[in-house]
Amino acid sequence: MFRRRRRAEEETAAAVPEAAREEAAAPERTTGPWDAAEGYPEAERVDLGGLHLPIGPGFEVQLSMAGDRVDGAVVLVEESALQVHAFAAPKRSGIWDEVRADLAREVTAAGGTAEEREGPFGPELAAQVPAQGQGRQPVRYVGVDGPRWFLRAVISGRAAVDPTAAAILEDVVRGIVVVRGDDPMPPKEPIQLRLPAEARQAMEEQATEGQAAHADDLKPFERGPEISEIR
Repeated sequence: MFRRRRRAEEETAAAVPEAAREEAAAPERTTGPWDAAEGYPEAERVDLGGLHLPIGPGFEVQLSMAGDRVDGAVVLVEESALQVHAFAAPKRSGIWDEVRADLAREVTAAGGTAEEREGPFGPELAAQVPAQGQGRQPVRYVGVDGPRWFLRAVISGRAAVDPTAAAILEDVVRGIVVVRGDDPMPPKEPIQLRLPAEARQAMEEQATEGQAAHADDLKPFERGPEISEIR
């Protein structure tokens, strides 16, 4: 009986540090990017479904597409650009270390350079990426591991080398809210984004107008445009 009890106590004691390590893998964060379930500060944001993206004066927001799906967003500010993508990640561990190593190999294989350094969000890559007809251009790869998600940000243009310009885009990253959802997703699968409500409404109106115009074109008893042939 004594041996059994002692063995059970040892197993319980061994399990405690592991549980503690698991909890420590996702510490409570004091700055963004934020999870949708966290108490994050209010700000003007564009609702892209899986991402709520902060906007400010002079910002231009574009969406990147993968086929017919929205897979990322680009924020343009003066001579700088910020591209962001969100992915699913394991519950108890981040993927930025792995992704960062893969990015460094890809950049080097393409003829560029990549150096790891400490940034405002932790380890990041300062890279020189080959650009068509322009030699190499500086790019910063930033990653943030969140609860069951991973956010990748790519800073290019002036903000890649100018701290003042970079601060504007870094604040955008801090203000992002990630909406992971509860559905099971494999690690590294993109979190689905969508067009903002205003853009969807505009596209639906354009589609409706286009269908109406097409219906008018197909009226069989109305005389259509004529083409006179001149020889």
